[in-house]
Amino acid sequence: MALHLGDKAPDFTAESTAGTINFHEWAKDSWVVLFSHPADFTPVCTTELGRVGQLAQKWADRGVKPIALSVDSVEDHNTWKPDIEEFSATSVDYPIIADPDKTVAELYDMIHPGQGDTSSVRSVFIIDPAGTIRLTMTYPKSTGRNFDEILRCVDALQEADRGACATPVDWQPGDKVIVPPTVSTEEARERFDDVVEIKPYLRTARVRG
Repeated sequence: MALHLGDKAPDFTAESTAGTINFHEWAKDSWVVLFSHPADFTPVCTTELGRVGQLAQKWADRGVKPIALSVDSVEDHNTWKPDIEEFSATSVDYPIIADPDKTVAELYDMIHPGQGDTSSVRSVFIIDPAGTIRLTMTYPKSTGRNFDEILRCVDALQEADRGACATPVDWQPGDKVIVPPTVSTEEARERFDDVVEIKPYLRTARVRG
């Protein structure tokens, strides 16, 4: 099943390192970053899951719950966790879903046979508090993700929701935003600060704090 931006994130029930997860109930009114990795006891995955643990306060600051998934068992996850924590000098306190029958991986289209086997690739789903899929990324198994970029994407989505705006290339929190084409320049000057019309269709501004 192919999932698209704007779709409702499918619900599921699965075992995890935090016990049984009923996904929608667990997510509640939070933002969620659901990310899959190919297998336990693998080097790239060890670095990734450790990085997510290191960013615990940054997720919390944004109201985000991270949750990982692989096709291995809870027992394997729990045996592997000390290695991740030792390598990254952090705690892995977020859930890691066990998906040995690949139910969740198939539900979220995380298995790409062209990548060589039936384990999940490095999929990322950013899901908003309404349970809507707002952003997806897919990395090959050989390439570790940039979780700073994933945090930046969360920031951009949240900024767009707060300010009814868009964000330009390489945007970072505090940078100027883009005024949507549906908003007139006159209206933009009422809504935003420091509005600059570069082209009639390209206007930058600062969101009022």
